Amino acid sequence: MEMKLFDSELKVMEALWKEGDLTAGQLAKILKEQTGWNRNTTYTVIKKLIEKGAVERYEPNFTCRAVVTKECVRQGEATELIDKLFDGSAELFLSAYISGKKLSSDEIDGLRRIVEKLK
Repeated sequence: MEMKLFDSELKVMEALWKEGDLTAGQLAKILKEQTGWNRNTTYTVIKKLIEKGAVERYEPNFTCRAVVTKECVRQGEATELIDKLFDGSAELFLSAYISGKKLSSDEIDGLRRIVEKLK
C-alpha cells in the first residue's frame, strides 16, 4: 500500500513507529517537544492520517496506531523520487547517489548483495 505522506504527517508517523501505539495527547506532547507544535496542529495531522488510512484510532483515550509500515512509506517515497527525477531508472538514481560519495567496503558489499538478490 503506497501512499504519499507530507513532512508533517511523517513526524507523527515517526513517533508511532518509534514508540508504538500512543494516545493523541501523548503524540501532542512528543511533537510539542520535537517541533513546537500546539495540540490542535497535532490533532489536525492525526485526522488527516486517519482519513488517508495510515493511522487508525481506537479507544480508550483516542489511541493511535500506525497502519502502514515505515518500509511501505520508504518504498513509495523512493519510487516517486526515482520516477520524478530519474525517469523511473533505478540505475540512474543509484549512479547519481553514489557519484562523489566515498563508500566503505562494507557498504559496497551490501550493495553487491542487494543486486545479487535481484538476479
